[in-house]
Amino acid sequence: MLQLPATPAQVLAQVIVPTFQHLLPGKFDSKPARVQLLAIALQESGLKTRRQDGGPARSLWQFEQGGGIRGVLEHPSSRQYARAVCALQAVAPVSSDAYAAFLSDDQLSCAFARLLLWTDAEPLPDLGDVEGAWKYYQRNWRPGKPRPDAWPWNYAAALDAAG
Repeated sequence: MLQLPATPAQVLAQVIVPTFQHLLPGKFDSKPARVQLLAIALQESGLKTRRQDGGPARSLWQFEQGGGIRGVLEHPSSRQYARAVCALQAVAPVSSDAYAAFLSDDQLSCAFARLLLWTDAEPLPDLGDVEGAWKYYQRNWRPGKPRPDAWPWNYAAALDAAG
């Protein structure tokens, strides 16, 4: 398990890249996907915690059991992949079990974050499209406290870490 707080480079090397290598190889991996995932994790948790301060969300990507987790497990375009990922990580493909696992399984939560993006009918934003990436994040995460002023820095840090 990744030590927290972590740097963007550490999350990329120890969580995101291994997730694409072991859990979601092939069509799910791209530089835009890596940057978007890293920017969202920076925005959501600051790479400092797996538990939302004062709230129910878990993981670096801050998923809620009845929201994003259930959505990824049930959405027609992500359901089969989510079930396969859960099987690889020895987690029952039900929201309560995935939710519990998100406190210690960063690769599982990263896979769910990628699969949530996969459910969007629109393609990932082009690299460097800060505004497009922001809109993509807002549409898919629907943050309660969006903090738009933090996004440009978080996106730039993600872009820099991804090289």
